Amino acid sequence: MSSNSYWYLGLSFISIILQVIVFYRKRSVHTYMQFFIGVELLYLVEAVIYIFNGSYEYHPKLLSNRYYDSHLGAITSNLISIPSFALVLSVFQLSWIWIVAFIALLAGIEWLFIELHIYTLYWWRIGYTSLGLLLYFPLIKKMYPWMLKAKKGLSRAFLLFLCLGPFSGTVQFLPFMLFNSRVYRTGWFSDPAYDTSAFGIVYYLFVVLVITLLVMDSWRYQWIKYACLEIILLIITMLLKQSGILISQIWWDVYIYLMFPLLILMIGEIFGKHLAKGESPDASTASEINKAAPT
Repeated sequence: MSSNSYWYLGLSFISIILQVIVFYRKRSVHTYMQFFIGVELLYLVEAVIYIFNGSYEYHPKLLSNRYYDSHLGAITSNLISIPSFALVLSVFQLSWIWIVAFIALLAGIEWLFIELHIYTLYWWRIGYTSLGLLLYFPLIKKMYPWMLKAKKGLSRAFLLFLCLGPFSGTVQFLPFMLFNSRVYRTGWFSDPAYDTSAFGIVYYLFVVLVITLLVMDSWRYQWIKYACLEIILLIITMLLKQSGILISQIWWDVYIYLMFPLLILMIGEIFGKHLAKGESPDASTASEINKAAPT
C-alpha cells in the first residue's frame, strides 16, 4: 500500500469516529437523513466541478485506474469527512466561530495534501473550497428544522430525493470502480472511465427520481411499487444495451443494478414516513425495514 493511502485512510478513520459520536449522541432517523442530505449536496456539486469539469484530482493510490482511484479520494471527502464536520456543527449547534475553525482546518488539510503531492488542483483553488464551505455548513444546520416541517408536497419530495441520492450514487459507482463491472459509452469523453463516470451521474439521478416518485405515491399494495421499479429498470437496461451505451463486463453486473434500487426503495419508504410525521423518533430502523418490504 502506498504512503498516499495512509493519509486518506487516516482522514476517513477520524471522520468516521466523529460520525459514531454524533449518531450515538443524537440517535434519530432525522439525523441520519440530515447526514445523507449533506452528502448528496456535495455529490451534486462534485458532479459539476469534478466529474464534468475536471477541477482537481485525488491520488490515494488504491486502484490501478487513475481516474477511478481519484474517485476513492472524492468519496473520502464527500461521503466521509466534510459531511461529518457539518453534522457535528449542526447536532451540537456550534457557533460561527466553530464554523470558521472547521473551514480553516479543512483548508489546512487541503493545503497539506497538495504539499504532499497526494492531491492536485487544476483550475480549482483552496479559496473556492473555503467559500463553498462557508455556504454549505450553515445550510446543513438549517436542514434539520426544515425536515421537521416538510410533511408533504414538493419540500418532502425534494428532501427525500436528497436523502436517497447517496445510496444510489455510491452503489452506482463502486461496482465499476472496484471491479470494472460495466462501461458506459456515450461518446461524451474519449476516456472510457470519464465516459462511464459522467453517464453514471445521469443514471443514478434518474434512479433516485423514479424511487422518489414511487415513495411519494400512496398505493394500497406496496409490492406494486417494487414491481413498477423493476419493470422501469429492465426497460432502461435493455434500451441502454441495445443502443450500445451499456456494456456489462461481469456476469453479475445487471443483477446488481436491478436489485440495489429495491433496497433503496425500502429505505425511501422509511425516510418518507419519518418526514411525514414531522418528528424525530429514535433511530431503531431494523424493524421498520421489515415493515417497508413489499407485501
